[in-house]
Amino acid sequence: MSSFLDVGTQVLVLFILIAVGALLTKIGLITEAGSRTMTDVVLYAVTPCVIINAFQREYRPELLGGLLTALLAAFLTLLASVLLAELLYRKKEIDRGVVLKFSVVFSNCGFMALPLQQAVLGEDGVFYGAAYVAMFNIFMWTYGLIAMSRRTEWKAALRAVCNPGIIGTVIGVVLFACSVRLPAVLLSPVQMLAALNTPVPMLVIGYHLVHADLRRVLKDKDAYLAMALRLIVIPLAVMGVMLALRIDAVVTVATVIAVSSPVAAFTTMMATKYGRDTELSAGIVSASALFSLVTMPLVVGLTQYLVR
Repeated sequence: MSSFLDVGTQVLVLFILIAVGALLTKIGLITEAGSRTMTDVVLYAVTPCVIINAFQREYRPELLGGLLTALLAAFLTLLASVLLAELLYRKKEIDRGVVLKFSVVFSNCGFMALPLQQAVLGEDGVFYGAAYVAMFNIFMWTYGLIAMSRRTEWKAALRAVCNPGIIGTVIGVVLFACSVRLPAVLLSPVQMLAALNTPVPMLVIGYHLVHADLRRVLKDKDAYLAMALRLIVIPLAVMGVMLALRIDAVVTVATVIAVSSPVAAFTTMMATKYGRDTELSAGIVSASALFSLVTMPLVVGLTQYLVR
C-alpha cells in the first residue's frame, strides 16, 4: 500500500501542475506560441541538462552494467511495440492509423517519466531513465518520422537523431565513464535548468488538455485499445519479463515508469507537421494523461512491491 500511495502522490503532484497549466491557458497566459516555445526550451535546453546532471556521479562498473541493461530493455520494448502496432493498425486509414500506432509505441518518457523517476528513485532513476529517452529519440526520428511522412527521409532522420536528448546522453556517459566532474560554475546552471523539467512540461500538457476533444476519443474503440496497450498491457508485460529475468530493481522500476507513461506529446506535434489526424492525437495524448493518474500508481506501485 505504501508503494501505491507514494507513486500516487507523485503523480498527483504532476497533475496539479497540469491543472495550473490548464488554468493559465484558460485565462490566456499560455498561448499556442508560448506552448511551442516552452516545448522547445525543454527539448533543447532542459532535457540535455537533466541527463547530464544525472550522469554527474562517481563511476562504478555496476552502474554502467545497469545502464547497458536499461538501453537493451528500452530497445526491445520499443521494437516489440512497433511490431504490435503495425500488426493491429496496418489496415487503418493512414491519417488515423499512424496516430494510433504512435499512441501504442511512444510514451511520454521525458516529460512525465523523468520527473517521476526523480521523485520515486532519486538520481539512479533519472540515470537509468535517460537510457529510455535516448532510445525513444532514435525510434522517434527513424521509424516515427518514416511512418508519419510515408517516405524515407533518411537525411532528415540522421540529422534528427543528433538531437539534444541524445547529445546530452553521449556527453553524460562520456563524463561518467571518464569520472569527470563539471566545475561548480558549469554544474550549477546545469542543475538549475534541470530543475525546470518537472513544472514546464506539465504546463504544456495542461495547454494541450484544454484544446483536446476528449468526447471524440471517449467514443473511439480504437483509441481505447491503443491507450489500454500504452498504459496497462505493455507496462505489465515489460514488468513481468524483467522480474522473470531478475533484472536489478532500480533498472526495472525506472523502465516500467518510462513504459507506463501516457502517450507522448510528440504524437500531436508530428501529426500537426505532417497533416495527420491532429484532433485524434491531441485527444489521445490528453485522455491518456488523465487515465494515467490511476494506471501509473497501480502499475508502478505493483512493480515496486514485487521487486522488494
